[in-house]
Amino acid sequence: MGYERWDAARAAEVVERYSALDGATLPILHALQRTFGYVDQAVVPMIADRMNLSRAEVHGTITFYHDFRREPAGRHVVKLCRAEACQAVGSVALADHAKRVLGIDWHETTPDGQVTLEPVFCLGLCACGPAALMDDEPVSGLDPAAFDARLAELRA
Repeated sequence: MGYERWDAARAAEVVERYSALDGATLPILHALQRTFGYVDQAVVPMIADRMNLSRAEVHGTITFYHDFRREPAGRHVVKLCRAEACQAVGSVALADHAKRVLGIDWHETTPDGQVTLEPVFCLGLCACGPAALMDDEPVSGLDPAAFDARLAELRA
């Protein structure tokens, strides 16, 4: 997950590159997150000015969509499925276990900066849940032991 270090000039390039698209706000935000791993608060005025929007409108878009991070993620990102099919086969207990093991809640990062835990609402692995994305790799059939083993692999 090789993100660039936040740089205002680089962010301005990203904003400019996507600003001519119809409905450019979302493509800009996605591009910023792909580039830096999050959408820094400092880019809000840039987007607002370039797109002729208020800062509140840009902020509202960022906060409406759960996938946009407003601060850097940990070295590893774990996204646990919260959809009904996964809930039916144990994802609630798995999420409770993950939070307990990591010592964090949703959208938080462990104090050592290693792992960020995020909810996701369906990965399309409904037949073999509970499912997760661990560093963007789909993992299915998770139980607490399998989660712990995969987490240990990530951290190794």
